Amino acid sequence: MPDRDAAGTITGRVKRYAQVGTSIGGFAARVASERLLGVKSDRAKNAEALKLALGGLKGPLMKVAQMLSTIPDALPREYARELAQLQANAPRMGWPFVNRRMTAELGDDWQSRFKSFEREAAGAASLGQVHRAAAKDGTRLACKLQYPDMDSVVEADLRQLKLAFAAYRRFDSAIDPSDVHAEIAVRLREELDYQHEARNLALYRLMLAKEPHVQVPEPVSTLSTRRLLTMTWLDGVPVAEAAGEGATQALRDAIGINLFRAWYVPFYRYGVIHGDPHLGNYTARANGDINLLDFGCIRVFAPKFVRGVIDLYRAVRDGDRELAVSAYETWGFTGLKKDVIDTLNMWASFVYAPLLEDRPRLIEETNASSYGMEVAGKVHTQLRSQGGVKPPREFVLMDRAAIGLGGVFMRIKAHVNWHRLFHDTIKDFDEADLAKRQAAALKKAGLPAPA
Repeated sequence: MPDRDAAGTITGRVKRYAQVGTSIGGFAARVASERLLGVKSDRAKNAEALKLALGGLKGPLMKVAQMLSTIPDALPREYARELAQLQANAPRMGWPFVNRRMTAELGDDWQSRFKSFEREAAGAASLGQVHRAAAKDGTRLACKLQYPDMDSVVEADLRQLKLAFAAYRRFDSAIDPSDVHAEIAVRLREELDYQHEARNLALYRLMLAKEPHVQVPEPVSTLSTRRLLTMTWLDGVPVAEAAGEGATQALRDAIGINLFRAWYVPFYRYGVIHGDPHLGNYTARANGDINLLDFGCIRVFAPKFVRGVIDLYRAVRDGDRELAVSAYETWGFTGLKKDVIDTLNMWASFVYAPLLEDRPRLIEETNASSYGMEVAGKVHTQLRSQGGVKPPREFVLMDRAAIGLGGVFMRIKAHVNWHRLFHDTIKDFDEADLAKRQAAALKKAGLPAPA
């Protein structure tokens, strides 16, 4: 186990940025040759090489790559397919360095504030690692400790990402990613502030208080700082393991239903979405109950945006073109032409398809992953020929949540009535009531209203 995280040293950062720059430079050159010179390169091999380069970084840019892989056509589908396989599992800091970091956050006597603190990290991700601990009264704890100098690492990654977007934009006009970059930048900077995450955690405890099958840890403010988040420990196993080989269909279905409730009760009742639905952010219990574990990437939407999501469902269901246009404009799309609307509706029909049939079914009943890529490819081709579209910032995390969570449902093979789950969640929806609930919940959690 390394004593220092490579991103925390000057040499490590220089090496890191050079590596990223090389990867992006190669990507841009290959795309240029394809678009301008007609050179037929092997996209599959190029994409795999980019995945390996970014995956080796194990930092914020890898997190960005995961996010981009779920946004239709932000990247060519070969690249998106490879980047979707990246896992947040960073190299872990060794004990001497952990000790120094904990001293910086809680003081020289930090160990006396715990009954116990495990030296070996229980898990590691892109921004920090988690240690098991126990409070003085014996309460089991999880201590999430941020890696050093992550502010500068994130800013450097965002600059590199902007270069990558600019390079790709020169050769493909289907998607204007400028607002995508702006949204990613805000969310990543928020994730660096663990005090902000603690407020998000408090918000989720409030919003899911009446969901008996979804568990949310409790933050411990006296043992938390901007770069250290301490919360109660929740027992569970990875969802992929719980719903893996040997799991009953009833257990798979229970996990799927509980995940759906965990994500969409906050959205349709409070206008809040968890924007990072990858398997490392929750665990499952033996009865199918779900533990939510990470609250850094949270998005609060204006109530009208939530209404727009429901309106678009109704528009797809009823073939109501005018309602679809209204929904897109509510989301922030502007200057939509007739042919662009038709193309956007193609993607909407794919995303909403599981909600349209009142019967138990898999989330995707075709050859799931390849079919999704085919739809995305067709949407991309048509948007490019139509002059392109600029996705609004609000679209980024909403689409990531829908597609990312759908991928989880596919993996666990949940076979449930998505139509009834959805309608049960949106029943009695009223935009004014949501606005009141949202304002009260945000105020109680100490969070600002949506811009």
